Amino acid sequence: MTGPDRAQFYDILIVGGGHGGAQAAIALRQRGFAGTIAIVGEETELPYERPPLSKEYLLGDKPFERMLLRPAAFWAERDVMMLLGQRVTAVDAEARQVTTADGTTIGYGKLIWATGGSPRRLVCAGHDLAGVHSVRTRADIDRLMDELPGVTRVVVIGGGYIGLEAAAALTKLGKPVTLIEAQDRVLARVAGPTLSGFYEAEHRAKGVDLRTGIDVDCIEGGTRVTGARLSDGTLLPCEMALVGIGIVPAVDPLLAAGAAGGNGVQIDALCRTSLPHVYAIGDCAAHANGFADNAEIRLESVQNANDMAATAARAILGDPVPYHAMPWFWSNQYDLKLQTVGLSAGHDAEVVRGDPATRSFSVIYLKGGRVVALDCVNAVKDYVQGRALVERGAVIDPARLADAGEPLKTMLAD
Repeated sequence: MTGPDRAQFYDILIVGGGHGGAQAAIALRQRGFAGTIAIVGEETELPYERPPLSKEYLLGDKPFERMLLRPAAFWAERDVMMLLGQRVTAVDAEARQVTTADGTTIGYGKLIWATGGSPRRLVCAGHDLAGVHSVRTRADIDRLMDELPGVTRVVVIGGGYIGLEAAAALTKLGKPVTLIEAQDRVLARVAGPTLSGFYEAEHRAKGVDLRTGIDVDCIEGGTRVTGARLSDGTLLPCEMALVGIGIVPAVDPLLAAGAAGGNGVQIDALCRTSLPHVYAIGDCAAHANGFADNAEIRLESVQNANDMAATAARAILGDPVPYHAMPWFWSNQYDLKLQTVGLSAGHDAEVVRGDPATRSFSVIYLKGGRVVALDCVNAVKDYVQGRALVERGAVIDPARLADAGEPLKTMLAD
């Protein structure tokens, strides 16, 4: 069900049609909510999976129809109104209504803000030239794919998951790729040196010209990109630049309405913002996370979006359960499947389990002797069994953790 209605009111209005927004609607209906629900989405597509965009979709291995979180009939059967192609530009918390870019006002009983974020842009000269791309929506990738036949060389800016995944996919498509990372190693924000070094070696072995510890000074070209100039003066000729340097949480309308926040909108353990009747979930929600020593963070993951959606739905329906979900992530690059559980930020030791040369190993992160996270490369058993170690903050002899011959599940039996 799509289409605008100028005199609109919904018992629950969800702003954002990504994983979190879709899951919030699903959770509400699963728990018996019978009132009216609408999802306002800036994109024109029904809610879909985003992780395949930089991997299977870019490679052409997964058609868009298989990325839909639910078919159109699902939303119609559950009476969830889809207000697509509409961007919310203002929130009036006192009047309980939002305004969209075309001036439409929509009233609500409860508001769930699930907007995620927009790609962080380069701020240097040339950042807006044709041929400079980001990865956030289907339209982003469709534009990139349309241009690829005329592209000989690609510069990827950013050595996080998005940049590495895109570099792997573009390399597989036969495009020479140079990847630029400003920090001294890739994945510096989310992993330790061992994993960073492993992925740097893998990408270089596949032909990626990977350069760390250097910035992009500007993007050169007339109307279209012709090269990327680095901070040391080096010019990298290219016909396409792909920027993957993080996201800016899309919370300006909430902050303008008086919600507490800054880098995201602040929420409590029940996903409530400081505004009455307004909840926030997913990438845009800053929260005290129990797996980060209750530091206030934003988690950019499908897991977080889905689990927060369930938390908000339960709170709205009078069955509150504070959010305390185990963080987990994944990344596919070439034939490598990385699975992460827990948060390694702030770790003070890492234990390598298995031999990275075999391309199947794990890195176990410790903080104060406690297991706080695992990065598992082609090591599914470690990932599955390591979850319990993180949940319990297990303290185990590092020598035992490093012994790949002893299953991790036996280490909690003592």
